[in-house]
Amino acid sequence: MEENNEEIVVVPENNENNENTENNGAENNQELKSETLNSVKISNDAVAMYVGIAIAEIQGVYGMSGTLAGITEAISGKKNYTKGVKVDIDEKTVKIDVSIIVEYGARIPDVAFEIQTNVKKSVEVMTGLKVSEVNVNVQGVHAITEKDEGKEEE
Repeated sequence: MEENNEEIVVVPENNENNENTENNGAENNQELKSETLNSVKISNDAVAMYVGIAIAEIQGVYGMSGTLAGITEAISGKKNYTKGVKVDIDEKTVKIDVSIIVEYGARIPDVAFEIQTNVKKSVEVMTGLKVSEVNVNVQGVHAITEKDEGKEEE
């Protein structure tokens, strides 16, 4: 792979000392470059999306537990991966709380452990942030009903 080593120089529009800018251009450029590299911010919603997708891959999870997000999902028909996910980002660490509904018959400690490991791995690989904790809150158990059995047969 070939590296791209282009430099971007930003010169203020209203600069009274244009001669000074030419002399200090390299120095100012270095300062701007280091500031730019240190200011990457990842939104809570982006991390929550990674968390939701990681949880969707796990067997034994019926769904995420949420309030308003569940209503908007039902109306729009789109799957909302951030429902039931709370993310708190500090500097370079992330604390994640998830609320789930477990399928009947699934062993809750196994499902919770798999969620914790899968979410931690996914978020750390995709964002570069360190996950300090993943708290799993089981809000309920979904029992299979006759209506659900009819949907599965179709």
